[in-house]
Amino acid sequence: MASVPWLRRLLLGVALLVVLVPALIGGCVTWVYTGAAISTAGSTDFRNELAIPPLAEGALDPDGTRIFDLEMRTGRKEFRPAQTTETWGFNGDYLGPTLRARRGERVEVRVRNALPEASTVHWHGMHLPAAMDGGPHQTVAAGASWTPRWTIDQPAATLWYHPHPHGATEQHVRRGLAGMFLLDDENAESLSLPAEYGVDDLPVIVQDVKFTGSGFDNAHRIFRNAGFLGEQILVNGTLAPYREVGAELVRLRLLNASTARIYNFAFADERTFALIGTDGGLVPRPLTLDRVQLSPGERAEIVVRMRAGERTVLRSNPLEAGLDFWNQRFSGGDDRFDILELRAAAALRPSPPLPAALAALSVPDGAQAARERHFDLNLAGINNVPMAMDRIDLTVTRGSTEIWVVRNADGMPHNFHVHDAQFRVLSVNGGPPPAPLTGAKDTVFVAPDSTVRLALRFDGPADPDTPYMYHCHLLWHEDQGMMGQFVVVEPGQTAGTPPGHGH
Repeated sequence: MASVPWLRRLLLGVALLVVLVPALIGGCVTWVYTGAAISTAGSTDFRNELAIPPLAEGALDPDGTRIFDLEMRTGRKEFRPAQTTETWGFNGDYLGPTLRARRGERVEVRVRNALPEASTVHWHGMHLPAAMDGGPHQTVAAGASWTPRWTIDQPAATLWYHPHPHGATEQHVRRGLAGMFLLDDENAESLSLPAEYGVDDLPVIVQDVKFTGSGFDNAHRIFRNAGFLGEQILVNGTLAPYREVGAELVRLRLLNASTARIYNFAFADERTFALIGTDGGLVPRPLTLDRVQLSPGERAEIVVRMRAGERTVLRSNPLEAGLDFWNQRFSGGDDRFDILELRAAAALRPSPPLPAALAALSVPDGAQAARERHFDLNLAGINNVPMAMDRIDLTVTRGSTEIWVVRNADGMPHNFHVHDAQFRVLSVNGGPPPAPLTGAKDTVFVAPDSTVRLALRFDGPADPDTPYMYHCHLLWHEDQGMMGQFVVVEPGQTAGTPPGHGH
């Protein structure tokens, strides 16, 4: 009988554990969930003038080739007073110059890698030969150089460049390696659009960051399956930026250069704006919107009307991305950020009204598609097959049009980027695409449990040995193997062997 009190204490202790442990776990999860949402909306002091990346128009060779020089290098930048952060950049300490060329021009980019490790430079959105694409097969060793050459053969558009080393893309982009590449053509130049770079035509390169001490904090916080999500916003490398503008109409070239975060851009006063361009160039006619959502890698050109003496804030609102309760919180869907304050001068230069028509779409409608392919997006790999550098996944015929059906199969946010080709979004979940997806695209968000149908035309040039990539552009997902490879071949040709993987 003496053991009964001891047994009672044991049973009581077990009962308490049964009650307390779940409560403790539940309390921790609740605490993490509650603390996961971030907001700077309405509390940003906009103390720093927005930096504008220098415009590099290159030098013309005697044969008319436009030559650019880019050096990847380490640097140090004072994002915050008296705190210097170690960075990477092109031709400077952080980000890179805005390159600019016209349709029909031959360009040459002399890339030098002064970093302590190998990297690449990929021309995101550019139609060019696979050997010049800057994907993971075009690695530039530390101390080495690479000089791609190609002819600009696509409409005016806002493109960008960034590293693409297999397995390390997220870290290289996060350290600061990115820049815009603007294309012009006769049609765009003939339109009455805001077009003075840095004045009424502003690059807006948006990145999320987190600092620990003076350095970047690149850690993935708990439950962040999307990848790195920061707590502050850099625009063109500027924290809390403002920009004074002197024209009635201002063009913002929005680039989501973050590695995982999706932005739902709108103005704090809910004013409307005109969407005039998507990833691949101008849309057929201006579209009046009050928000535009961009996943990593996507671009949008918008035009906003200003009134003399006023201020307005570009903001990112909570996402409307089809995320479930868990992913909405832990993939940044509930976060709100002030992005950029525009300050209008006391007197503004008059701007001509926007044209009613902008540009005909150059992407196919899918009517003449030669075949249809299916892609299931899953963190384990596209179609459950992780990326392999020595395996060519698809072979497409030069000059053909295909329909690619892309489905998000695993519940977390993904998007889909195709190298070399711009595409038309034919449908989203069987219905017509929303207005922001009606232009030429090279990157598209694919919400959980949703399906998009894309029409792509592969205009070459053919190269059976050198592949292009298709992948999720949430860069940690890409690094984990959510990527595949395709080659473009002449009719009747078969795929060869990727560079460096011959027998």
